[in-house]
Amino acid sequence: MHIGIFYNRDQIGEEVVSGIGNMLTERGAGLAVFSTPESISACHRLLVLGGDGTMLHAAKRASELGVPLVGVNFGRLGFLTEFEREECASAVSFILSEKCDAVERTMLEAECGGVKYRCLNELALLRAVTPAHANRVQAISVTFGGSSSREFAADGLIVATPTGSTAHSLSAGGSILMPDCKAFTLTPVCACSMRARPIVFSDSAVLDFSVAAGDSYMAYGDGEFLGEIGEKDALTVRKAERTALFLTRDKNGFFPRLAKKIN
Repeated sequence: MHIGIFYNRDQIGEEVVSGIGNMLTERGAGLAVFSTPESISACHRLLVLGGDGTMLHAAKRASELGVPLVGVNFGRLGFLTEFEREECASAVSFILSEKCDAVERTMLEAECGGVKYRCLNELALLRAVTPAHANRVQAISVTFGGSSSREFAADGLIVATPTGSTAHSLSAGGSILMPDCKAFTLTPVCACSMRARPIVFSDSAVLDFSVAAGDSYMAYGDGEFLGEIGEKDALTVRKAERTALFLTRDKNGFFPRLAKKIN
């Protein structure tokens, strides 16, 4: 079995990576080590060393290659990782096992100006808070499936996958979705109306966003800045064709993990 290791150089020393690599090769595995998402190449499975941000970077590249991945938490929360840093030996045994269960994670695709971005957690449209931008209420219109339209006067909107429902969307008051739900959430950020509430919608729906004249929002995909969305920009969000495949020790372990990590 050919195993890849992707690690966060800001969190993990070379000696840790070498130690885990030695454990894998001693058990007969082929090995490739990657320190940037772009360098990740085809392998049977990918072991990710880092926090949730590292997992997000790795998952997007792994989804392009069809490679399942499992994470060891060297960050803070580690909601997306399966093991803690003291469990590296267990993670090695697990990733070499033929009996790994897997959970398929839906991803978002955002398209603006002919450029497409994929997100595992969320797409966030947030009002800029800088000296160059007036501190005032702005408006975003959302059209569901080309027909039903809704305008939100808010500091932003977050479109989250089930995976991302426990991240930024949750902190803004959004609903928690089970990983296998075929749905997304639309969560307003600091809306100026008590009627503006999070919406759960089918992941088969296509959402089109437009911004009021004179307004603009900053677009972020999984925390990375994608660009500024203004009144002349058409933004469309839909379910991506690709999915991310996460290896897991327990397919029914979502709620125990939730109780442990979110407190």
